[in-house]
Amino acid sequence: MKTQRSKMFAALAALTVGASVPQVVSAAPGVLEEITVTARKREESMQDVGLAVSALSETEIQRQFARDIQDLANISPNTIIDDTGQGPGGTAAIYIRGVGVADLEKNFDPAVGVSVDGVFIGSTAGALLRGIDIARVEVLRGPQGTLFGRNTVGGLINITRTQPTGELGGRFRAGVENYDTYYLDGIFNFAVTDDLAVKLTAAKREQKEGYYDNVTVRGDQGRSDFQALGANFLWNATDTLELEYTYHQEDLDQDTPALVNATRPDQLFCVAYGYCADNLDTTITGDRWGVAGGGGRPPAPPAFETNITTVDQIEPAFMDAFFDTKTHILEARWEINDALRFDYIYGRWESDEDSLQDWDGTPELLYHTQRPGEWEQDSHELRLTYDNGGALNVVGGLFFWDSEYESRMRSYIGFAVPGLILDIPQTTNQTTESVAAFFEADYRLNDQWTLTLGGRYTEDEKESRQFGEVNTLDQGRTTHPSDEWSEFTPKVGVRYNMSDDVMFYATYSKGFRAGGFNGRVASLEEAIQPYDPETIDNYEIGVKSELLDRRLRLNATVFHMQYKDKQEELQLPSNQTDTGQKTVVINPSEATIQGIELELQAYLNENFSVRANLGYLDSEYDDFVYTDVEGSVTDLSGLEFRRAPELTGTLDATYEWEMAGGTAWIRGGYRFIDDHFTNATNNTELANDAQHLVDASVNYSINNLQFSLFGRNLTDEDAYTHGYEVAGLWSYAATRPPRTYGFEVVYNFNN
Repeated sequence: MKTQRSKMFAALAALTVGASVPQVVSAAPGVLEEITVTARKREESMQDVGLAVSALSETEIQRQFARDIQDLANISPNTIIDDTGQGPGGTAAIYIRGVGVADLEKNFDPAVGVSVDGVFIGSTAGALLRGIDIARVEVLRGPQGTLFGRNTVGGLINITRTQPTGELGGRFRAGVENYDTYYLDGIFNFAVTDDLAVKLTAAKREQKEGYYDNVTVRGDQGRSDFQALGANFLWNATDTLELEYTYHQEDLDQDTPALVNATRPDQLFCVAYGYCADNLDTTITGDRWGVAGGGGRPPAPPAFETNITTVDQIEPAFMDAFFDTKTHILEARWEINDALRFDYIYGRWESDEDSLQDWDGTPELLYHTQRPGEWEQDSHELRLTYDNGGALNVVGGLFFWDSEYESRMRSYIGFAVPGLILDIPQTTNQTTESVAAFFEADYRLNDQWTLTLGGRYTEDEKESRQFGEVNTLDQGRTTHPSDEWSEFTPKVGVRYNMSDDVMFYATYSKGFRAGGFNGRVASLEEAIQPYDPETIDNYEIGVKSELLDRRLRLNATVFHMQYKDKQEELQLPSNQTDTGQKTVVINPSEATIQGIELELQAYLNENFSVRANLGYLDSEYDDFVYTDVEGSVTDLSGLEFRRAPELTGTLDATYEWEMAGGTAWIRGGYRFIDDHFTNATNNTELANDAQHLVDASVNYSINNLQFSLFGRNLTDEDAYTHGYEVAGLWSYAATRPPRTYGFEVVYNFNN
């Protein structure tokens, strides 16, 4: 493994060094496209921003054939984006520099934010954004607490969709893939008046054959049917006032996400039931795409009662799930004068979901749950920007947030009492209110030096309500537990423009992730005891450069982060619960994270362009000691961070030429992800070896038509996208989608 890693590091390093010398790039007309980002709530060239940010333009996004943002993780070093398979709609595990969250419970605020058209998505479910009209994707690495606020301690995925053009035109796409998959989507732009432009979008994607083979129900699992509709209105109300409204609706029906059973010989499900993986690299079926779950469906019980059902009452049935969302965004942009601009953004995002999930992954009903639930959030941002073209420019504003979610879970436990199914109801309802004031200012000291100062003050209030087996009004309590937290997150930076093409920067920033209450409880004590916020102090220095007449872009960053009061969710055994396990959320650990990030884009000649990045990450716990509620002390300081591979790297190359009156191009992408653990306690059976992911496409465009053959994961890597050990009972995992390939036709038209 180390030899392989060294070779990969050397190869990418050689590419980076080799491409940075003049003789590698010929004197050809190919010029790199300037990428504009909104990483600081204003439009700027990516090369002028004093922070670590990677970005893809609209053309680059389309050429990746991305189904969702998972397929765009290769644009940035030290970035892992996975679907944990723990619920419908895609439950995101987004990790930047080893910082992230990988749990389906919505009490866990994100550690890496996802923002869509200026609206922060507060839930990990649904954060794996699908989209056909994405104009730009930015990956901001490191805490973004000043301008984007709480829950961005690891960074931010900033997504911007296309705006109405006001001209008659559109883009329509149709494609087919293996696994009996087809998709159709389109964008249609037109003008109602000279001042009112409209964009309509629609999408349909259906996968009729799943990736997984289910040996219990004798069929495939992983089928899905996705539909989306959107409308975007842009009104130039006056010469200085612009109003924009966006509505977007998504509906997803799917098989319940498949989980594989990777139980070790020393775990209960192996000892008592004989469900044992042959070795630490496989599952109980002997195949990471072979599942054994779905052996029964519990009957519908009355609400808020504990029920006991005999096993012979359980009838075999396959499982299903749905995840539906609605988005409303209203923006007002007012140019008050040449120097002042006022922006207001209102966002509402809501989701409705249900899933009957088999967590044990065996032919029996040992641990299943039914999890209907809803999430809704409303946010308001008022922002004032001052820039008169002089030495000082400032952006500042106010932010208001409220959200509520409810999960009405029923746990069906078949291993606690032989021959019986325990039916355990638990409803969780939690609300959050947050207010913040923020600013960030640049002051140009002279033609070369610029100073940046910023800060954000945040106040959070949360309340948790539990009903069912655990009731937060029990034992004489007259109110449900609630708590408040506040934090100031500063930022200090300096930029030095050595020339028009080379800029150095140094930045200190602080990130803040909110505290909260456990949403998956087994006792009253777990329900009423809050966990505290966590913070990260980030120090980084970097250089950004564009050389050889904008045919070479080379950026580098070195960073050091101090993690304080890190939140940890741990699954522990318990003899006081019917499930035999409990989830606790605590702040027992401190950690240090440091690393290096290199990024390169270049035209090697007028036909051949490359994009490459390399990330090195060194993360370790300084202290991870906790005392259980039952009094036992455990020291986990020797554990490694999950989803924190030491090396990540990407090499993406495109060769383009004129052919038969049109344009042809071939694109190939290689991504390396070093070995890493997928769960907090570093279980060997849930670890990933190094991965070598290869994508490729062959394309031809003529007039308004484009034809493409493409493939993803051509090396057929079967790594785990998630892993979890349930308190010594069993281990389960979700597997990366296998090799997929397809054919696509795109038609672009303009009046």
